[in-house]
Formats: sequence, C-alpha cells, structure tokens
Amino acid sequence: MNAENHFIDSFRSLRTPIGDDGAYLGHYVYSKDLFYENVHFKRTWLTPYQIGYKAMIVNISDAVAMNAVPKYALLGIAMPKSMSFHQMDELSRGIRSAALEYGIEIIGGDTIGNSKIDISVTIVSETSKPLLRTGIKEGDIIAYTGVIGKSGKELRYLLSGGQVHTKSRFATPILRHSFIRRAYRHLRGGMDISDGLFSDIGKLCDSNRIGVRFSRKIAKNVGCSGEEYEMLIAFSPRNLKTIRRLGALTRTPIVPVAQVVRGKYTHCCKAHHF
Repeated sequence: MNAENHFIDSFRSLRTPIGDDGAYLGHYVYSKDLFYENVHFKRTWLTPYQIGYKAMIVNISDAVAMNAVPKYALLGIAMPKSMSFHQMDELSRGIRSAALEYGIEIIGGDTIGNSKIDISVTIVSETSKPLLRTGIKEGDIIAYTGVIGKSGKELRYLLSGGQVHTKSRFATPILRHSFIRRAYRHLRGGMDISDGLFSDIGKLCDSNRIGVRFSRKIAKNVGCSGEEYEMLIAFSPRNLKTIRRLGALTRTPIVPVAQVVRGKYTHCCKAHHF
C-alpha cells in the first residue's frame, strides 16, 4: 500500500464510504481535486490561462466519470504576490472558460498569497444514476476510451526542457461526457484514468475484489501514463457491440484491454504524487 492509499484508508467507514471519483449523497456528487505547481505542472510549461483551464477540467472529469452533470464550483486559489493583474486575469479566464463550457456556476471560495500557484476545486454535480466503481462481475470486459500514453509522453518531453502544443493532451484533456451519458445503462462500473491505466485498473479490482486477465499487451510507459482523463469502463461481453456503436456515435474509440477473473491484481506503476 502506498502513502496516499494509507492516508485515505484512515477516513473510510461504513457510514462514510470513500472510493469513487466523488461522494454520491442525495442525488448530488461532491468531488475535489488539487492542481499544484511543481507537483502537477511547472509555470514554464503552461500559460496562466492553460493552468486555470486544466485545473477546472481535471475536476470536471470526476463528475463526468460518475455520469453526473456539474452545476457549481468552489475555488481555493493560492498565488504568488508577484503575479501581475494580467496574469491573474488570464488565470481567471481559463477557469471561467472551462466552467462556461460545462455550464458551471462558480459560487465562492478563498484566495491567498503564496510562493506558487496552488488550486483546489470542489465541484457539485447532480445525477440520479451515478456510475460507480463497484458492481463489476467476473467475465466482464474492461476497456478504455480514446488513446492513452500521450500525456505521459508529453510530460517526459516537458521534463527534458521541451514544449508541447497548446492543444496537447497534457495541456487540454479530452472528457467523454457525451459517451458516458449515452452508454451509462450498459456499463457495470467506471472511473476516469488519472493515475494511469494499470494503477486505475488496480483501483477497480480493489473495489470489487477481483482480478483481471489482459487481452492485449500494453507497454509499461503507456499503462503507467497518468493524467489521461480518458474513461476506464467495465461491461458485460453481451454489450460490447452496443458500447462500440455508442462509441462511434460520439466519436469515442473503445479499446477492450482485459477481462475480469477471480484473483488479485497488482500493478507495476510508481505513485505519481507521492
């Protein structure tokens, strides 16, 4: 068990279950992600606009992953006192742009001075039919949407001193809200891929006490690529044709990668943030 999981486990109880992309309470989903300088990004990699936009998008991803419609956001923002008003305006514009794209109203929060840019976002979403990580059965197919590996590749390029395109996967994640909204009733479970395919398959396995048998070979640098924000989904084999059809309708590639079996699965990736 890594340090992150050890700490999270200290808050688990039967009364307050923790383990999905957000907390589902009374038809609402509450979710929070952090986006911290020198942990998730460096200021030389992204413009203030891109920092604000991505901070919101990675949080909206949790709502999408649970088949929820994001409604409201609370912001916690720490920023250097040396930031100019123009830079602050661009950071704000990025946040507001992502919020507008998904119809989110920013209703409050807190702002402080700091030595770097640290952003915490709480998203309040609404759903009567949440997509959870639990409910997956032996024999189900595990698949992911889109293409994975690009975010990790771009991160390695940035760490070596390079630059990436403004529309790169690292700077501008793609969310699969249209596909999830259409496919929900055919899925057993799902989550977004934020810590890497292998790591997040491990989370599904832990939540359902299952193992997996891979049906295709995935390179380690691809399977461990974090911050992809594609969807990891599980469904009955009899629904494969339907899932593919809905994927085609929403321009969402569907890539089956494993089948659920009895046993235990252990991934080979290092923790991204600890």
